[in-house]
Amino acid sequence: MKTPAIFGLSGPELLPGERDFFRDADPAGYILFGRNCVDREQLRRLTDDLRSIHGRDHLIISIDQEGGRVARMKPPEWTRYPAGEVFAALYDIAPASAIEAVRVNAQAMALELAQAGITVDYHAPLDVRRPETDNVIGDRALGSDPVQVAALGRAMLEGMQRGGVVGCLKHMPGHGRATCDSHKEMPVVEASATELETDIAPFRALSDAPLGMSAHIVFTAWDPDNPATQSSTVIADIIRGEIGFGGLLLTDDIDMQALSGSIAERSRIALEAGCDISLNCWAKMDDMVAIAETCPSLSGNSLARLEAVHEAMAQPAEDADRAALLAKRDALLAAAGIESGMAA
Repeated sequence: MKTPAIFGLSGPELLPGERDFFRDADPAGYILFGRNCVDREQLRRLTDDLRSIHGRDHLIISIDQEGGRVARMKPPEWTRYPAGEVFAALYDIAPASAIEAVRVNAQAMALELAQAGITVDYHAPLDVRRPETDNVIGDRALGSDPVQVAALGRAMLEGMQRGGVVGCLKHMPGHGRATCDSHKEMPVVEASATELETDIAPFRALSDAPLGMSAHIVFTAWDPDNPATQSSTVIADIIRGEIGFGGLLLTDDIDMQALSGSIAERSRIALEAGCDISLNCWAKMDDMVAIAETCPSLSGNSLARLEAVHEAMAQPAEDADRAALLAKRDALLAAAGIESGMAA
């Protein structure tokens, strides 16, 4: 059995009950938070321990490490990175410089993640920013022009790949029009299908990526009754159809208050709608057991997509120099009069 879920861990080391459960449930992978990241040696022990359960190197061990407000690995132990809007500002002045700056920044970040044994980063956010965009996205966005967002997003994914980490398109089919935080309530977007072409454009441009994440948002033009995560219409017609995404599709955190029902029921509905994997972050054993007991084993196209993510995991370039990458980033920003505000 392979449980179609990515599970969280309760603390900086595996509890005996977690180890036994993970061995039996064989989840698709794991997600780390600040509670799991104390220092470099501890974190590497933890990720090695997860691999030892499964007896393989290719395993999704994931994290949300974007820079700015969204950083689970924090200073002084780990490097601080700028938010997306820093690169968006540089793009307004010098697009080519911004593309290179975001690429080297992403590579430096990925090298640090890979050193810790992390294989997947839930980064790049391709949500097109608008005046009404809720602050849950805010400065994380790479801009308000879909061509710019796609260009910076592609460079970000390329940089992470060079650093040995698989990136993730999020939040499909777009979080930019949401005017509330889906962690707290359900956003409803009433834009027309024509207007939403702007939102899906960056995802379409990067649809060959191996990994993506859905949004807990109702788009009335496509499905007025169900959020994208739990909508067979949005997943089949928009994410798989209009966008053309063929990779592994994760839910956003299935615990978010935008959704209702038990965690297992939310997961089952999302999987039946067409998501491949339920992302369950909070390490609540009862919820994890219920998902494993309720949801069918990963198989068919979903299993093949997971294997494609494994195949995308690569070793970082041996000659990569983090300090040089960060210095190049800062020089590109400084040349345009923009400071990263970050220390290497």
